[in-house]
Amino acid sequence: MERTLKRIFDYQRFENNTMLQQVIDDVHSRYAARELSLDEMNFVAAAGTPDQKKNKNKKQ
Repeated sequence: MERTLKRIFDYQRFENNTMLQQVIDDVHSRYAARELSLDEMNFVAAAGTPDQKKNKNKKQ
């Protein structure tokens, strides 16, 4: 599904179909990028979890 949406968005860059542009704008408005709240940041582990480092040290 995601691949299909990407292809449609790319197609729209060249075609400029007004109805398709309305759909794309609607999708962008629902899934707009935003800043994470502090509570949401607690669920992000971009560099892994702290437990992983402890486990590596025990194996050595």
